[in-house]
Amino acid sequence: MKIICIGRNYAAHAAELNNPQPSKPVIFLKPDTALLKNNSIFYYPDFSKEIHYECELVFRVCKEGKHIDEKFALKYVDRVGVGIDFTARDLQEECKTKGLPWERAKSFDNSAVIGDMIGINEAGDLNELQFSFNKNNIEVQNGSSALMLFKLPRIISEISSFITLKQGDLIYTGTPEGVGSIAIGDTLNGFLNGKLMLTCNVK
Repeated sequence: MKIICIGRNYAAHAAELNNPQPSKPVIFLKPDTALLKNNSIFYYPDFSKEIHYECELVFRVCKEGKHIDEKFALKYVDRVGVGIDFTARDLQEECKTKGLPWERAKSFDNSAVIGDMIGINEAGDLNELQFSFNKNNIEVQNGSSALMLFKLPRIISEISSFITLKQGDLIYTGTPEGVGSIAIGDTLNGFLNGKLMLTCNVK
């Protein structure tokens, strides 16, 4: 199982971090040890003083595929949910300044939270999925798949041009604006189309 992530997929988020809009999907990976599921506790790591939440739509791959044409791409996913891409922002800025890869900042243990997932047929129009994120019962992010710079078929096609997709892989599709820091004691909740899908307590 792979965790495949798309960066800078919402214009407003790219702008809030002073990043240019990409001309094609930005792809990075997290190892399977990054996955945190079942509403488990996230323990704040000692190597960072600035962990940020990034709420994202997450899709599950349902069959193996390589060089997938966009018109067939949606046949390769069967479930959708909400996840958190935790980012050690201080480490990321250090890596970016030095021109180094982001793995220290993005791929650490428990950095890919995943909530409940539903069948894509239950979710409605995949181009109009609404999702939101609360920190301590205050909404801090609100996004829609309609605002993605690169839609899901393009993402699946682009990934599969370089990396074979396999059943059970998870695709994190990028975060909208409103990212920010977490602290010990925070309660984090993610919603899909208004339904609670994810809870994560920070300790």
